Amino acid sequence: METNVVIIGAGPAGLAVAACLKQAGVDFVILEKADEVAPSWRRHYRRLHLHTVKSLSSLPFVPFPESHPRYVPREKVVAYLDAYAGRFGLEPRFGVTVKSIRREGDRLLVQTDAGLFNAGKVVVATGNNAQPILPDFPGMEDFKGKVLHSAAYTEAAPYAGKDVLVVGMGNTGAEIALDLAESGAVPIISVRKGVHIVPRELFGVPIQIVGIASRTMPQSLNDWMFPKILDLALGKLGKYGIARPKRGILQGIDAGRIPVIDVGTVAAIKAGRIGIAPDIASFTTDGVRFADGVEKTFDAVIFATGYRPAYDRFLPAELRPGKSGVNAQASELGVYLVGFHNPVTGLLREIGIEARAVAKDIARR
Repeated sequence: METNVVIIGAGPAGLAVAACLKQAGVDFVILEKADEVAPSWRRHYRRLHLHTVKSLSSLPFVPFPESHPRYVPREKVVAYLDAYAGRFGLEPRFGVTVKSIRREGDRLLVQTDAGLFNAGKVVVATGNNAQPILPDFPGMEDFKGKVLHSAAYTEAAPYAGKDVLVVGMGNTGAEIALDLAESGAVPIISVRKGVHIVPRELFGVPIQIVGIASRTMPQSLNDWMFPKILDLALGKLGKYGIARPKRGILQGIDAGRIPVIDVGTVAAIKAGRIGIAPDIASFTTDGVRFADGVEKTFDAVIFATGYRPAYDRFLPAELRPGKSGVNAQASELGVYLVGFHNPVTGLLREIGIEARAVAKDIARR
């Protein structure tokens, strides 16, 4: 099939780009390996809410309904994305897996398990959560308890009354630990490195808005100021086993490490309902041995150890632009990445910005 643009992925990024291209009158095809739009959002654990405010988290042209809460729950995000696709008449080709992309003259050939697509431009919108990362520790194969990645975690009910180790304290690990604690489990978070934690609202102001405002300030001022403010807002967390990285918050964000946006985990840690432990040294048959030599028994271990984008499986190095959004390399290659930059100012907000810019660049060319 021949088309102007092939969009790979029907999550928020793919839908946003498609809506913008449709408004610009550019024809496209959306390819999605799952059987429905926004498959990652449908798989997320049930208690998940947006950590960013709804007014700054909608996709282009369609705000979230007024009736939705400030921090929209997962099921309402899914319903919003379904309605968004319907509103713009977006009809992805479901069940289609992209195998490879290659250039032939001024065209890009997208090979799939459903045939070949010939395009002028390609937008990769498969997201950062394409492939779960599951580390390997000595003795892990001998552990008799349950082991799973956070991608497979849905709710806390099966873990009530059980000792659960959550490995990794990013946003997912922190919220899963809180979900477990609130449902009668006994969670401990293994924290390998220092972590920046910010409240979802700082003295009543959403941290997303604080982040947007602070980006205009010098990085050195931010790095000096925020630790002092956060100590006032959350308390000094070092005594609970949570160290703050030497690298400042903005430096961490630029390196791809988003701070943990606290939705109650810190209070649960202070109350002793969530424990903190160092990195894992090895597994035992009934638990783990930590880096400090302490051994503990666990019924289950949940790895909240992140994901990788995995578009390298089909996109060769010579066709990869340097970064997400519009840039000179993407424009020259005709290949755009959308939705792979996750700033503290909000992924969905960034997706909207990138989608508009990419669609404008494609239409102009």
